[in-house]
Amino acid sequence: MPVNARVCHGWAKLSVERLLDHKICDLDLTIAGTRLEDMIERVRSDLARKGLRFRPHFWLSDEWFCPKGVPGVAIPFYLAHPRLVQLERSKMLEVEGAGRAECLKLLRHEVGHAIQNAYGLHRRRRWRKLFGSSTKPYPNAYRPDPRTRAFVQHIDDWYAQCHPDEDFAETFAVWLTPRSSWRTRYANWAAIKKLEYVDELMAEIADQPPTVASRAKPDSVRQIRRTLREYYREKQERQGVGFSDLYDQDLLRLFAAPGELDRGANGSPGELASAFLRRNRKDMRTMISRWTGEYQYTLDEVLREMIGRCRELKLRAVRPERELLLDFCIMLSVHTAHHVFLRREWRTV
Repeated sequence: MPVNARVCHGWAKLSVERLLDHKICDLDLTIAGTRLEDMIERVRSDLARKGLRFRPHFWLSDEWFCPKGVPGVAIPFYLAHPRLVQLERSKMLEVEGAGRAECLKLLRHEVGHAIQNAYGLHRRRRWRKLFGSSTKPYPNAYRPDPRTRAFVQHIDDWYAQCHPDEDFAETFAVWLTPRSSWRTRYANWAAIKKLEYVDELMAEIADQPPTVASRAKPDSVRQIRRTLREYYREKQERQGVGFSDLYDQDLLRLFAAPGELDRGANGSPGELASAFLRRNRKDMRTMISRWTGEYQYTLDEVLREMIGRCRELKLRAVRPERELLLDFCIMLSVHTAHHVFLRREWRTV
């Protein structure tokens, strides 16, 4: 993302290894002068267009979140500079919020949390009846139902289904998004009742000042003394997944073990399965991430383990490549979906 030309960051030209030793608090990052500033103004314009007096504040932190009781939004620091976007992508394989459309979606979602905090909306009887209790503990994992029409769909992973607060934030984001045509899109959904309630509720509080006016900025970049190296080590461990050798059965079903008579089309013993997976790794990772909504980093951890296991077992790819690639992607998608729905660690937002 472009950065304010008035600010010169000497660290931006450092090698990755030298950059990783910098503390986040010493990066001297700001929202001013970046594309983040433009997108924040876009969301503030959305609020004004809806007639809302509420104006949340924004700051840079280590992830997307809205703290309980604070009418503001934290944005990941790496979005404030193109060099850090590049580093995030190299370390995590994707950048949450790098694209304009995705960033606006996330901003509108987090503003939903902020306006809930600002007016204590979760304490209203009607709010609790439609969304549930805000005091309900966040689950460690959740199993969404893709078929239900009781929840809106805004950001990935059927996010509204995990907690009442997320249900409200997602519903608010859909309502706030210009040209979302929510009355038409959700006309035959049970979720329309929530959207209509949000529409009525926002009209009611439009001119009212927030009951919570805190401008606190918890965990701002100036308070984060971890180095980038420490940050990414922790983040990779948190989003990484370890799989046991129980996957051997699936790998042996797809690839040929030493001593098996199967050979490639030209009579050769076939390409090493590990080489086959490495060659197709990026395309498979991208495609399955799109199917499942899982982090590309997590998928790469799975692929890394499978590649290593194929090397240990000396497996070979002897079936037609297109057929083998399709079967492997299906197999990996099944395991990833199981992880998403049953084992995925929840992030507080």
